[in-house]
Amino acid sequence: MKSFDELKLSQPVARAVRELGFAVPTPIQAQALPVLLAGPTDFIGLAATGTGKTAAFGLPLVERMDPSAKHVQGLVLCPTRELALQVCGQLNLFGKHNGVKAVPIYGGTGYGEQLDGLRRNPAIVVGTPGRLIDHLDRGSLSLKGVKTVVLDEADEMISMGFKEDLEKILKTTPREHAHTWLFSATMSPEVRRVADAYLRKPKQAQVNRAEMLSTTVDQIYYVVREMDKPEVLCKLVELSEDFYGLIFCQTKSLVMDLYQYLSGRGYRVDTLHGDKSQDDRERTMRAFREKKVTMLVCTDVASRGLDVKELTHVINYSIPREPEVYVHRIGRTARSGKAGVAISLVAPSHRALVNRIEFVTKSRMTEGKIPGRREVGLKKVGKILARFLEQPHHARAAALLGPEWAKATEGMLLEEILGRFVAMTAPEIFEEHAKTLPAYTPSSSSPAHAAHAGRPSGHAAAKKHRPWKKRTHTS
Repeated sequence: MKSFDELKLSQPVARAVRELGFAVPTPIQAQALPVLLAGPTDFIGLAATGTGKTAAFGLPLVERMDPSAKHVQGLVLCPTRELALQVCGQLNLFGKHNGVKAVPIYGGTGYGEQLDGLRRNPAIVVGTPGRLIDHLDRGSLSLKGVKTVVLDEADEMISMGFKEDLEKILKTTPREHAHTWLFSATMSPEVRRVADAYLRKPKQAQVNRAEMLSTTVDQIYYVVREMDKPEVLCKLVELSEDFYGLIFCQTKSLVMDLYQYLSGRGYRVDTLHGDKSQDDRERTMRAFREKKVTMLVCTDVASRGLDVKELTHVINYSIPREPEVYVHRIGRTARSGKAGVAISLVAPSHRALVNRIEFVTKSRMTEGKIPGRREVGLKKVGKILARFLEQPHHARAAALLGPEWAKATEGMLLEEILGRFVAMTAPEIFEEHAKTLPAYTPSSSSPAHAAHAGRPSGHAAAKKHRPWKKRTHTS
């Protein structure tokens, strides 16, 4: 399958596909769509985050629905509320011309709006396991008429502790006529046990690990000591054209340490971690999608189900030990054929992890050279020039310049005037000692703190620690 035009979609769904701009299917779509559109079957699809799974199951799911029926016919289970909302929105786009509606059901919020949605008898319910069980127990959701159950990111749901909830929901569906489609990035033993117990002679599609990684993602790693990572990160961000991305850390404490440092540097940054309330998460994601915030520092658990369009970068501040986690992370950039950059900051002691990831994913990561201060300065000056040329009010500003300006600049060459302007606009490029960077003080549980544990005490040790407390711009 090389084009969506080859599929025998109904006219309303084909129209929705054209309006969404779908043209060339991803590998999982090319394998799954012909099978799922051919007729009722159980199915296993193995593919990573960001490979187009939603369309792979969403289009055939919408095609299977009867818009005139007044009961739930399709059920999609997702690991997080964010993913449930995103999948629901996509399904409503697929079904907008044939009258198929989907409603989201998730925890962390009130029941009122969800009950109203269920009373309108949607064809599809998309939800998280815990809240779906709440509605089943309350009698506000019936699965008696369900024809298709989709387990989206089954491995994530199981790793988050939803295995018992999944099994309870699957036992509630009418197995005599309902079919189950299981999608997962990995086939762990637990996922295999669920598949063996609840799927009947499933057909299968699998995207190999090399295909899981977008061909348009540029994978780069930098060998960096833990204590140097904050400053190196800032240099890499400054060198990018328009940074809009995710920064993954191993722990919540490291997320907060790095957030404090980056916000002190003036970046538009926020966090996602497990202790955030649902309201805070939604505010953060709204600001990020509107690009009021351009970087999110997050943990893997908190970012599950995250799907944001047009991310330019994914940065592994802490490189993951599991290749599957690496694939999940970087799959969030370079989507739909667009370019993206995946950067990993690798401590010298973790360099072997690069080889492991390359071996498992059948891909190559390029070792980058840490940029020097002059390179970063040239990039910043280039950005100032672009803003300089775009200034719309220069004539009005010139009208405000009194004779003292002419006297002050008399005898100055143009280069000196421009140099003074640039130095005034971005003093941090040039002030080596007078201006220091904000303090970066890692918590006792962060890797940066651990990197210093066990070192000699006294003046020598104090000198070793000093860069954490007060950093100046260095190459």
